[in-house]
Amino acid sequence: MLKNECLKLVTDGIKKAVENGTFANMSEKDIPEFRVEVPKNRDFGDFAINVSCLSRYTKKSPLETAKEILKNLSPESENPTETKETEIFNISLAGGYINFKIKKDALCSSLNDSIKEILVQKLNYAKNNIGKNEKVMIEYVSANPTGPFHIGHGRWAAVGSALANVMKLCGYDVYQEFYVNDAGNQINNLGRSLYIRVMQQKGIKIDFPQDEEQVKSYYTGDYLIECAEKFIEENSELADKMAKENLPQADDETHKKLCLFAKFYMLDKQKALLEKFETHFDNFFLETSLHERGLVQKCLDELQNNGKLYEQDGALWFKSSEYGDEKDRVIKKTDGAYTYLTSDIAYHHDKFNRGFSKLIDIWGADHHGYIPRMKASIEALGNNPDALIVLLGQLVNLSIKGEQVRMGKRTKMITLDDLIDEVGVDATRFWMIMRNIDTTLEFDVELAKSQTDENPVFYVQYAHARACSILRNAVAERHDTTENKVLPPMFTQQELDNYFDNIKDENLDILWQNNEETEELKMLIEKLTEYKTVVINVAQNYSPYLLTKYLKELAASFHKFYSAVRILSEDKELSKAKLSLVKAVIYVLKSGLTLIGASAPEKM
Repeated sequence: MLKNECLKLVTDGIKKAVENGTFANMSEKDIPEFRVEVPKNRDFGDFAINVSCLSRYTKKSPLETAKEILKNLSPESENPTETKETEIFNISLAGGYINFKIKKDALCSSLNDSIKEILVQKLNYAKNNIGKNEKVMIEYVSANPTGPFHIGHGRWAAVGSALANVMKLCGYDVYQEFYVNDAGNQINNLGRSLYIRVMQQKGIKIDFPQDEEQVKSYYTGDYLIECAEKFIEENSELADKMAKENLPQADDETHKKLCLFAKFYMLDKQKALLEKFETHFDNFFLETSLHERGLVQKCLDELQNNGKLYEQDGALWFKSSEYGDEKDRVIKKTDGAYTYLTSDIAYHHDKFNRGFSKLIDIWGADHHGYIPRMKASIEALGNNPDALIVLLGQLVNLSIKGEQVRMGKRTKMITLDDLIDEVGVDATRFWMIMRNIDTTLEFDVELAKSQTDENPVFYVQYAHARACSILRNAVAERHDTTENKVLPPMFTQQELDNYFDNIKDENLDILWQNNEETEELKMLIEKLTEYKTVVINVAQNYSPYLLTKYLKELAASFHKFYSAVRILSEDKELSKAKLSLVKAVIYVLKSGLTLIGASAPEKM
């Protein structure tokens, strides 16, 4: 890859400067990881590397520092100048930037090879093994099973599943888990709420409390009406008994049945929606199973044996302040009940015990203060706290026709299911991933539904459909409007398939015979070759939004190419060469859309 050639030249030049004493205050270990940039003004070059940061070692200006590096580039020169020529590049300086202009022959050869590589590897073009099969658990969404998913859950689902897809492509052994918070008092509240809905369905006059404080212990949303109907259908005798007794609240045995029914009913609903939303978990882990298997007590015993617990004021405390937390934390309250932290400590410890060496959690931004105490518990139990990566997600502001829509679980709201039904899975996922998870997302429903260039998902999918259309036209009958007759297809499907299948042996130099088209060809192929780097950056920085950003840029490059370049002409060899580039666009767009969980339509 030509970018890597640029990096190698600069790094080798710095090493030689260090060896000959030019950079006397610097050693090889001080050489930073440079980033290859693409200048906005391509007159400067095709690539550029900023070496200004080395001035602190050279005690010279950025330009003089760059001159010293240039002097030591192969082939070496006696005197520092501001230009140099290698077999591949014409090199120049601008301030602290070393600029690389690729020679046409080298450029054409490199770009031709890139097209061939994509057509040979197809949808696996960006596949790599930077993960080295490391066992990674990504835990996300992890909502209480007490109601429908709100819009924020959709963001965690889209980002988490897209990240999992990319990391798998990069050679990580990825496991996706949904942690079901079913051990708290919210399940009791859910059971009490279902009781009221069942009684109402049986014709009993009963309602939720009117007091503002008391009603907070109930889920008053209409979604429990359907749950109540299902409960009555499957437990008719019990429902009749409940109606006949007409108690203000259910007895203990009935309450337990209501709680369990409501929990699993809602969980099944959540699972079905996640599947519909192209979010596929390997496991749904019940918090209650931690207690049933004795893992919480076992974890506490281990902390106690390590001297990390103490009693004070009738409560049991964890010495989290010894590991960087701002204060110690209660893990068992004075009434003997565990805090949320207790189960979370046991859950994360169990992740390590299951063999995972990297834990990626997606939490809401309001959980920021929770990170130090979780890392403290990991370290106290003998694991590496840096193995926990927490992505904090900001809120989603949903607007419909310019008006913001509220979100809440206890009353009427726009749910994730509603949003998907309104704009579709593809648009919802693309928009949810489109911004970095640590920034607030503005979701414009009307724009997401629109079929215009302003809608990014439509813009990208249309690029894929347009590319597919070009290939269809290449093998379709043609119409001579002058002679008013039908002409045979330019190519047969078999002819094109054979060409693509044997692309390694084809000569694509014909692409570069028209100087007027060279720039558009070059820009598009260069954008295609960036895909590998983008995929790796997403996996290493846990940032799927970089993928949607890239797809928009690639779509823009292709649309511009389509407008500027005549793809099908009477020159069949040139047409086939250009079609190979169109085919490469299809593979990369489809690969990227698949990674984010969106479809790549062939017609629109």
